[in-house]
Amino acid sequence: MSVGFIGAGQLTSALVRGFTAAGVLAAHKITASSPDTDLPTVASLRKTGVNFTTSNKETVKNSDVLFLAVKPPIIPFVLDEIGSDIEDRHIVVSCAAGVTISSIEKKLTSFHPAPKVIRCMTNTPVVVREGATVYATGTHAEVEDGQLIEQLMASVGFCTEVEEDLIDAVTGLSGSGPAYAFTALDALADGGVKMGLPRRLAVRLGAQALLGAAKMLLESEQHPGQLKDNVCSPGGATIYALHFLESGGFRSLLINAVEASCIRTRELQFLADQEKIPAAAIKKTTLSKVQQESPSVSTSSVGPKVSLFSNKYPGSRGK
Repeated sequence: MSVGFIGAGQLTSALVRGFTAAGVLAAHKITASSPDTDLPTVASLRKTGVNFTTSNKETVKNSDVLFLAVKPPIIPFVLDEIGSDIEDRHIVVSCAAGVTISSIEKKLTSFHPAPKVIRCMTNTPVVVREGATVYATGTHAEVEDGQLIEQLMASVGFCTEVEEDLIDAVTGLSGSGPAYAFTALDALADGGVKMGLPRRLAVRLGAQALLGAAKMLLESEQHPGQLKDNVCSPGGATIYALHFLESGGFRSLLINAVEASCIRTRELQFLADQEKIPAAAIKKTTLSKVQQESPSVSTSSVGPKVSLFSNKYPGSRGK
């Protein structure tokens, strides 16, 4: 089996390093493409031994499983470019936030009668084989295709199949989750430094605390609230600290963060459906390439403004 990545950014780099470290894929069986050869990740991929090219079509021809790892608004243009090269053997796996299976199938069926499409959402800890991945299979994908992708992604962490309408919520939770964790860890380390700890030690202790807590939860049948209570002695330091977190709206902030990421994911699908690319969405090198191939592409912002606390956003369902 050979694997291709259209897009050579952080996610591609993380997956490549994870797959090769897990031993499920040799570097020479992987091809990645990007028009931007100056990306730091491109140099890293080349050092890994991956085949790198600026041609998306070459990536398609050299792969059986094809990961679409580009920004959501670029997906329609990529599909227009590679659609004629998709064959029966290809499994097209989209990692683009918010982009639905039906929108990809609609594009590809103009080139191929039964494209095998799978949508997945993963996260960057796949690089250390501790990723969290969910996937949903498309209309023409066989059971075996889903099993193949699950086996591949399970080599770099947790992987399970879900209904597609849950994937936007997964994006807000575990897809964006590592950024929440890194932000929390940075703040914890700052707290340690404020109280006199050396920075390196503060970061290590904070990271170990989060790692240990996550492992305890995954290996326990207890509710996270119960595990939290187990740390809190009556009148002790921890319950005082938790009171401070609660008074600052800690829980609500996390809930709102997941919601905001989920809503933005649905906005990104709206942008992709419009087949217009906001100038801020992609780098100039890629934008120039897209404009050369599609001169009519507009770079003006599109899509309705969305309120963080409103349920009225693109793709929402009535309650």
